[in-house]
Amino acid sequence: MHRLMYLIMFLVLVGVAFDIVTPLLSGRILDEVVKQAGNENKVFNDLVVLLAISFFSTSMYLILRSIGQRLGDHLAGRMRKYLTEVFYHKALTLPQSYYDSEVSGKIVNQLNRGIISIQEFSNTLTNYILPTFLQAILVIGILAYYNIALAGLMILIFPIYLTISRISTRRWGKREEVKNKIEDRTRGRIQEAIANIKLVKGFTNEKNEYELVSNNLKDINEVYRKQSNEFHIFDFLREISMNAILFVTTIIIFTNAFQGFITVGTVIILIQLVERARQPLFGMSYILGAIQQAESGSKEFFEVLALESVEDFEADQEVEKVSNPTIEFKNVAFKYDTSESILEDISFKIHEGEMVALVGPSGAGKSTIVNLILRFYKNNSGEISINGKSYNEITHNFIRKNIALVFQENELFSSTIKENVAYGSKVDDEKVIEALKQANAWDFVSKLSEGINTEVGERGVKLSGGQRQRVQIARAIYKDAPILILDEATSSLDAKSESEVSEAIDNLVKNRLVIVIAHRFSTIQNASKIIVLNDKKVEAIGTPQELSTQPGIYSELLQYQIEGNKKLLKKFDLY
Repeated sequence: MHRLMYLIMFLVLVGVAFDIVTPLLSGRILDEVVKQAGNENKVFNDLVVLLAISFFSTSMYLILRSIGQRLGDHLAGRMRKYLTEVFYHKALTLPQSYYDSEVSGKIVNQLNRGIISIQEFSNTLTNYILPTFLQAILVIGILAYYNIALAGLMILIFPIYLTISRISTRRWGKREEVKNKIEDRTRGRIQEAIANIKLVKGFTNEKNEYELVSNNLKDINEVYRKQSNEFHIFDFLREISMNAILFVTTIIIFTNAFQGFITVGTVIILIQLVERARQPLFGMSYILGAIQQAESGSKEFFEVLALESVEDFEADQEVEKVSNPTIEFKNVAFKYDTSESILEDISFKIHEGEMVALVGPSGAGKSTIVNLILRFYKNNSGEISINGKSYNEITHNFIRKNIALVFQENELFSSTIKENVAYGSKVDDEKVIEALKQANAWDFVSKLSEGINTEVGERGVKLSGGQRQRVQIARAIYKDAPILILDEATSSLDAKSESEVSEAIDNLVKNRLVIVIAHRFSTIQNASKIIVLNDKKVEAIGTPQELSTQPGIYSELLQYQIEGNKKLLKKFDLY
């Protein structure tokens, strides 16, 4: 990419040199025409040569400019690819805590705005800024050769123009940052509303959502109004100061002509050179604006790139699956950056073949323990290990390649059933079908128009809740990891779907270490071990039978569900 930029700069430099030849020759051509007009024996050889050189120079300038602009577009395309890859790579290596505090729509908007801003600046740099500055330098140098006073005046314009433009663009940029924050918030809200469109419509909140976005857009326009007012005031000051100096240069040129110090041809040369110097100045506000736009537009983009990466997804790609897995917590404590302590002095050890249920009231830390096992977060103290290997000594890839997940939410991509089942692994159609059969999903998948190649829509919207959950289970079966985590995999299903999914789970849990997050006791009826969490600590560990007869949070929660079931049965005279 650097070589391409150097080539573009070279073409621009040569092109600008050719562009300057034309105004220089125009004066000599005019002088030659005047000279030959006064001769009886007219000789046009010099005139023809001058015209030929002028035509050649103009043609070369146009050719080099076209090539340079085409290469500039190519550079911008490569820049876009590079920036997207860098941002996405960074996004994939950021800690989970970053995503807990950011809206996905805002992140995507920052990516798009940053790339567009930098790409447009790259195009402006190669196609406009470089030619403009090189042209200005060459023009002033040539003006100095003809008349040092004219060159001095033209040089004087630059600091005046740049100072006013700098103040203008700085003020513009500050307001642009305010606009960007409102826009990020607005785009994030739009994406959230669309993602939760059933919620929006179900609570008839379309009007409020619309007005929220409309008010944000109104705020953006108000900021833009202030930007526009300031810009035009400063633009007037720029133009009036430049025109005053250019007026003085015109007087100097014609005064020298009237006094006979320069020829008519030289007058033409000087006027064209002044005009060529005027063009970069006219573009100066655009250039500074482009720089400020790129700076403010890409600010959040580079802020994300500056964040510390905590993972390297390219490391430790080939991981052997552990056999006879054990997971151990020793005196583990954890708190989020902006919260009080969530877990304190957590210790337990679980083995292969065990189905371990994490039980406790909401907020007790069940999901946090799972997040720590998956290394989405890092514990503040204590030690977590797999088969005796400390998490401090192994990569996140090693950990996660040995764990399969079935989420409470239906985490599916808007691609085919096959791609969702084989997600994160190599695709094998026969293996996909076998996984679907074990997950009790093949019966409905085989009846779909495209079978395993059927698109499921965003988050699997084209499937029912039970179907989506069985596809998730098939994905876990396909991965065939020795450790399995079930995050309330049946909590959102009806009785029939729960029965079908539970049967699929029975096929999934065989010969694995299984960890279940549970709220409903029907979910953990087959658990061999219960870990009860309460008040940030492990309150008790034991079998369901042992804990049900002991005083504590487990027996209390069990009693609440039993009483609830009794009331329901009595209501229908079944108890």
